[in-house]
Amino acid sequence: MLQPARLGILLSGSGSTYVNLVEAINARQLDAEIVLVIASKAGVGGLAKAAQFGHTTTIAAEPAAVTAALLDARVEVVAMCGWLRFWNPPSELAGRVVNIHPSLLPAFGGQGMYGLHVHRAVLAALAASSPTAAGERISGCTAHLVTGEYDSGPILGQRTVPVL
Repeated sequence: MLQPARLGILLSGSGSTYVNLVEAINARQLDAEIVLVIASKAGVGGLAKAAQFGHTTTIAAEPAAVTAALLDARVEVVAMCGWLRFWNPPSELAGRVVNIHPSLLPAFGGQGMYGLHVHRAVLAALAASSPTAAGERISGCTAHLVTGEYDSGPILGQRTVPVL
C-alpha cells in the first residue's frame, strides 16, 4: 500500500488555500500528509491555522532556508498557497512544486501579479475590451508547476469563471 505524499506548504498570508488542502485531505480527496508549513514571516494567519491543525511550522523567507527546511522534513510535494516570495525549487523537488495562480496564465502572470493585483488588472483589461464572441467576459485560475521564473511553469489545468 502506498503511503500518503509528504506535503509541504508555503504561505505568506491567511492560509485559505492551505485550509482547502487540509479539508481535501480530511475528506480523502487528496492522499497526502502535511508535514511542514513554512510562512514567509511571523504573524500571518496561516500560522495560527497550522497551530490549530497541529502541523509543524517554521518561518523562512530566504530561498536557501526554505529549501533546507523542506528537504530536512523529507517533503515530496510542495504547494504554494499564497507564497509571495521568489523561490526556485531545487533539483530534488523539480516537477513537484505546484502553484495556483488567480488568472488564466499566461495572461496576468509575472512578478507583482498576485491576489487583488491580478483581479484589478483583469477588470481593467475587460473594461477596455469587448466581451467574447459568446457575449461573456471570463477570467479563471491556473494550476501550474513552479519553475525558476514567475508563473511560467507547465500548466496542469485551468478553470474559467464569468466576470460578473
